[in-house]
Amino acid sequence: MSQKLKEHLRRGWTTGACALAASKAAYLALLTGSLLDKIQIKLPNGEKPEFNITYQNLTNQSASSGIIKDAGDDPDVTDGLLIIARIYRGKENTGITFKAGKGVGTVTLPGLPLEPGEPAINPKPREMISKMLIDISKEYKVEADVIVEIEVPNGETIAKKTWNPRLGILGGISILGTTGIVIPYSCAAWIHSIHRGIDVAKSLEIKHIAAATGSMSEKVIKRHYKLKDQALIDMGDFIGGLLKYLRKHRIPKITVAGGFAKIIKLSQGAMDLHSSRSEVDFKKIGQDLELLNIDINKIKNCLKANTANQILDILDEDKYMYAEFIAINAKENILKVLRTDDIQVDVIIIDRKENIIGQSEVHNA
Repeated sequence: MSQKLKEHLRRGWTTGACALAASKAAYLALLTGSLLDKIQIKLPNGEKPEFNITYQNLTNQSASSGIIKDAGDDPDVTDGLLIIARIYRGKENTGITFKAGKGVGTVTLPGLPLEPGEPAINPKPREMISKMLIDISKEYKVEADVIVEIEVPNGETIAKKTWNPRLGILGGISILGTTGIVIPYSCAAWIHSIHRGIDVAKSLEIKHIAAATGSMSEKVIKRHYKLKDQALIDMGDFIGGLLKYLRKHRIPKITVAGGFAKIIKLSQGAMDLHSSRSEVDFKKIGQDLELLNIDINKIKNCLKANTANQILDILDEDKYMYAEFIAINAKENILKVLRTDDIQVDVIIIDRKENIIGQSEVHNA
């Protein structure tokens, strides 16, 4: 996607921003007895968006408000979910506590920013909600002794489409967001999940992780090395984001697994493997094949190929030699980004029939 097109896409709001707005509306309703139709919040960057309240309930001891999450033009799986905040009056001097309602996950594994047993409401949304509740409490001259329960109807079902089960976050989605704003196609949530996957693996003292570009590659690599789910990182196209995080959060061994076309781009220096952000250099492929002394007619046909995967058919049995060559070059580029010898790197190339056709470690064995 071009930068010009991205600039015209509509931004959206994180689950954290929606939870903040819903919490503010609910707390004001609890203190004043009045239900609101709209609520305005202040984000860390100073922006003050206004939200429509789509669900409300008020009793003597609690108030609830709900907001429909609008992710803008970003293809976010949580887009359109109802984010409900229920504010209860707490006991004196208990302060602000958070609770996972239906559809919000609970942390069960170490390594995340929250301790096991805590609701999956991330530190930044908690900080923003707490500050808002304290400010309102001061304004109304009351103590901020409240329980904040965040609920997301259908959140448990949606969570199955996210990394949460693998990260040990069970029962629903996470309430995320450091800025409150969703930038379309920034893929911030995906990169956040990659980082948390590494954190969980480290906390479980996993010595070997595998990062795959897609579900087929992940399936093959899991079977090949008999890895646990928590050792598997669904990196998608974001090899650069993964490697930069590994510089400071090191794990002894990483295997990078992907299809032929993705790993060719990695071997050519790309650190974002998406088709709209990097392309296969066919001229470079031709030069590589010459170095390997591949038959000149095969090379000519490869240069006429429409896709990288067509090259596999053209090369026939020579594809194994070329795939190993590509895997080794990809490994060298990974090591350049990691800037360390403390991490053992292995690159594996998988074809569309779920066969391993090239591996960098074979060369080094």
